Amino acid sequence: MLLRRRLLAPLHGVASAAERGFTSVEQRIDAAALHRLARLRTDGHRAAFVELVVFGLKQAWACLFGALMLAAILASRLWYPDDAPLARNDALTLVAIAIQVLMLVTRLETVRELRVVLTFHVVGTVMELFKTDVGSWAYAADGVLRIGAVPLFSGFMYAAVGSYLVRVMRIFDLRFDRYPRRWVTAVLAAAIYANFFTHHWVADARWVLVAAVLVVFGRSVMHFRVLHRVRRMPVVVAFVLVATFIWLAENLATRAGAWLYPAQADGWHPVSVQKLAAWFLLMIISVVLVTWVHPPRAPDAPWHAAASRVPRALLEARGTRDAAVSAVASSGGGDDHGDHGAEQHEQDPPDDERRRPAPAGPGVDRRPSRR
Repeated sequence: MLLRRRLLAPLHGVASAAERGFTSVEQRIDAAALHRLARLRTDGHRAAFVELVVFGLKQAWACLFGALMLAAILASRLWYPDDAPLARNDALTLVAIAIQVLMLVTRLETVRELRVVLTFHVVGTVMELFKTDVGSWAYAADGVLRIGAVPLFSGFMYAAVGSYLVRVMRIFDLRFDRYPRRWVTAVLAAAIYANFFTHHWVADARWVLVAAVLVVFGRSVMHFRVLHRVRRMPVVVAFVLVATFIWLAENLATRAGAWLYPAQADGWHPVSVQKLAAWFLLMIISVVLVTWVHPPRAPDAPWHAAASRVPRALLEARGTRDAAVSAVASSGGGDDHGDHGAEQHEQDPPDDERRRPAPAGPGVDRRPSRR
């Protein structure tokens, strides 16, 4: 069976959900999902579809904080009464705080991740104070939970980006080849952050900075595991994709009136695609902040060996069924049993290949991961 051949490849050195930093709630969700997936019997095309669905669900899980914030913004636009005693912006701030507390209490987010989220909150609020002062965009002038012209819920929108990044690193067990030195990325991020302020007085260097990002991160490749296969993607492509989804979310938020750009004051229209460059550069600041707390790790095994491995929990979920299959094979199905053993032997990487570390970039953490 094709799925058996793909999902029951030998597993050596693949981190479990607990070892990848999943919270206790996420470990139970992961085990339940893998148990259900282990019961699927499908051909190659349907297996690819299942993997695509799992990828989408994991991405949705990673951006849970941002999705809940965006849902609150849209709901407040549709149903929040204009004459409510509590201003809409204050209500959004209280909802954002409630979401953050709920994620901690339900163990959907760790305290370590909260520190990263708070850092994003501070960095984003400082930028908001400056940008609203120079007229780059504006919020409704209502509510008391604000600093100057900036409602406090705005900082949580930057925090949502940080929450996504720290969660996606463990949910997809991200590893990196040829990741640049972290001090280089820190200098680049500082220059990007400074340009968000200085371009109001001196020449805008955003396209120079975009070129610098391509030079610094151009060779870096991200390894991510969806279900049973490890996939690869250039890091720059990942930056572009995430920036695009943030831009789409920004269009929904401005349509809901959370904030407006000067060009939208006389009537809403989609945010200019030029903002994609700003979000792309903001991604670099975000990634640098996250990697100073969660250093990027190199792949633990050669690519062609890691690509055929599956999560340990998936094998455990199929353990009972495999025991029954083996019992039947040993009692009368010797040919099938022999074929299955030969298949496993072909998929097992040599011992020296398992121990050989993959090449890593100078900025990647070379310390052995917990096993």
